[in-house]
Amino acid sequence: MECRKLELTINSASELREVRRLFKMKVYAKVIIGGNEKMEKRTPVDNHGRTNPAWNHTMRYSVAESWLQHHGTMLVIKLYCKRKLGDRYIGEVHQSLKQLYEYALPMGGSAVVFFPVQMGSAESQGQICFTYKFGEKVAIEKLMLADSIASFLVTGVEGAT
Repeated sequence: MECRKLELTINSASELREVRRLFKMKVYAKVIIGGNEKMEKRTPVDNHGRTNPAWNHTMRYSVAESWLQHHGTMLVIKLYCKRKLGDRYIGEVHQSLKQLYEYALPMGGSAVVFFPVQMGSAESQGQICFTYKFGEKVAIEKLMLADSIASFLVTGVEGAT
């Protein structure tokens, strides 16, 4: 199976919709690729930026080469405000991995982008800035892939107890 490394840095967001009235906003981002909840990663909570949070948090993924060949595989970034009584949804960004890859390809596989943060069909609620870089194509043997998944599952189960 062929895949590429994807290094994604969630830099910042600006002019987000204010979702708290009494206390200051503490914002974090969840990133999901291809709808796979097991690949979900989060930024730390920004305790100071309020509606203009900054994280500069890097996440690393391995993405199948086939995901870069069609528009159906999406990178989704959801923004939330941390609260004691349950986190409040702020908005999200959806971008096709194929479009991101094709945009960055002429620039050596990396780019800095800004996208509007949407909440449903409403107008944008600010914007998010992130940097990404696709690595070279590598082949992973299915046996190695199965071993690494089995290792992850064992480690994940041990870490959960």
